[in-house]
Amino acid sequence: MKDSMPNVSQSEPGEQVSVPVLQSPTPLKTPPYLPGKQDSPTKVKKHRRFAWKWALPALLFLGVCAAVGGYLLSQAHESQPDLATMTVPVQTKNLTIRIEASGKLEPVSTVNISPKATGRLAALYVDQGDKVQAQQILARMDAENLKAQLAQAKAQLIQSEAEYEKVRNGSRNEEINKARAALKSTQAAAELSVSRRKRYGFLTQEGAISRNDLDQYISEDRSARANVEQAQQQLQELLNGSRPEEIKQAQAKVAISQAQVQIVQTQIDDTVIRAPFDGIVTQKYATVGAIVTPTTSASATASATSSSIVAMASGLEVKVNVPETNIAQIKIRQKVEIIADSYPNRTFTGRVKQIAPEAVVEDDVTSFEVKVELLTGQPVLRSGMNVDVTFIGETVTDALVVPTVTITTSKGRMGVMVADEQGKAKFQPVKVGFSQGGETQIIKGLRPKARVFVNLPEGTKSTTPRRNRGAQRAVLRRMAR
Repeated sequence: MKDSMPNVSQSEPGEQVSVPVLQSPTPLKTPPYLPGKQDSPTKVKKHRRFAWKWALPALLFLGVCAAVGGYLLSQAHESQPDLATMTVPVQTKNLTIRIEASGKLEPVSTVNISPKATGRLAALYVDQGDKVQAQQILARMDAENLKAQLAQAKAQLIQSEAEYEKVRNGSRNEEINKARAALKSTQAAAELSVSRRKRYGFLTQEGAISRNDLDQYISEDRSARANVEQAQQQLQELLNGSRPEEIKQAQAKVAISQAQVQIVQTQIDDTVIRAPFDGIVTQKYATVGAIVTPTTSASATASATSSSIVAMASGLEVKVNVPETNIAQIKIRQKVEIIADSYPNRTFTGRVKQIAPEAVVEDDVTSFEVKVELLTGQPVLRSGMNVDVTFIGETVTDALVVPTVTITTSKGRMGVMVADEQGKAKFQPVKVGFSQGGETQIIKGLRPKARVFVNLPEGTKSTTPRRNRGAQRAVLRRMAR
């Protein structure tokens, strides 16, 4: 026989439980009871206690199940990432290539001005900061000794020129007449000596005079004839004039004297110090009365006080070291925007003037020196100022861009984190282009309007480097606006 079970109705927590009263037509001697009989009050109480004994565990079990289910449902809801706030879409833009770098303003031309010879500074006509023009007199060196040397050289030149004129013009008529008279005199003396030699030769044969006396007259006769020949040659030379080699020799002496005068004159001219070009006096190294020694090489520092008088500079240009990775984007005459640290709210313009043909390696960084010609700002910009320059390049149309903070690497590959079908973050390799203004061009690997993670969901394991959280929050704020 089976025991009868109470019929307990289930209820929600907090509701009153109604337990029906079981009536039995027969005493509870046997499990079944006959209809028409009712249980005693004691039996009814036993049945009620039996019903509560089963109802309380059931209610507790249902409450626990409801709580666990609610928790699991909330956890499942929370585990789904909020893609709207944690990701940003890939955008399509027209991008103008902008290469940013830092540089410095330097003069186009600079020189330390020194005298050509050691001497005393007699006068100085300019001061630091003065603007000068080409060939303007800046200073004078002492030239008293050189002036005396010039006077001596000019006197020697006059003497050389006179000798040259004498040789070139030949003998005067007076000298020729004098030579003719001398010839006649020697001829007369020769005739007399011949007559004497003949007469005394006869006397010697007769024994009237000795042989020694005759030899004396013979010697006088020979000497007289030699004098005649000499006088004839002198007269002929006067009649013929100077020889060509004598004229050339005298002419050479004149040229030497002229060169000496020119040398001394040049030395005097060099004592006048002039500006080599239009520019500004940047430094003053010497004072009047100082002994200045000429330099053998240019100096860019103020330590050359004993070898320079002043320093000059002309023009301004920007010198920028552009990294090797960006040098291919730089072209001659390319437009450049310039912002000086001294004028942060003003933008000056320039253009690329020169690109160095050889790289410079500094601290294992390879770069090329680029010179930028200033188009505006010359009146206010000064040499030595630090500037930030932006090279304006070509415009790329319909370029895919993402915030630079979303770019990461994984296992040596560059990429971004995108959502998979379940909304979880996964690594997507991409090929990037240039970056500017906090955005990076995506060349390959993403589609337009795809969404990339700026913040990874909590608990996401990633081998990517830690990102800049501040930059990520800034991107999210911009997207929210």
